[in-house]
Amino acid sequence: MFERLSAFVAAHRDLTLSSATSRLVDEALRIREYPLITFQDGPAGRRARLVGGPDVWEVIGAIRSVREAEPALAGDEVLAVVAETSGTPMPFVRAALAYWGDYPAEVDGFLDRARAETAQAQAAWERQQGLLGL
Repeated sequence: MFERLSAFVAAHRDLTLSSATSRLVDEALRIREYPLITFQDGPAGRRARLVGGPDVWEVIGAIRSVREAEPALAGDEVLAVVAETSGTPMPFVRAALAYWGDYPAEVDGFLDRARAETAQAQAAWERQQGLLGL
């Protein structure tokens, strides 16, 4: 076990042995509490993800988008639209919502970063189109 933990620390240079242990124990406890949630590394960092599905922040973003686009919808109607349009089974959508309920700052942080990156990409594309006279 120590060798595997050391390998994890080597792959995550921002962690010490102690902080890696704390992170992994915390994640294991969260997975136990939310069995449809797992954790995965990526360019934006380690994040909560639905098992075999999208990141939790993506589901929460979809829920917010549906609420903005269809303010008359509420509760299960919103979740049903997200499940149908994303192809994510309803229990997984509910799991993402439950996880967000307990860890909103973590999930919202990823959502905020994604929005900022999208805005930057859009602005760069618009500058390029302007230069091309389009």
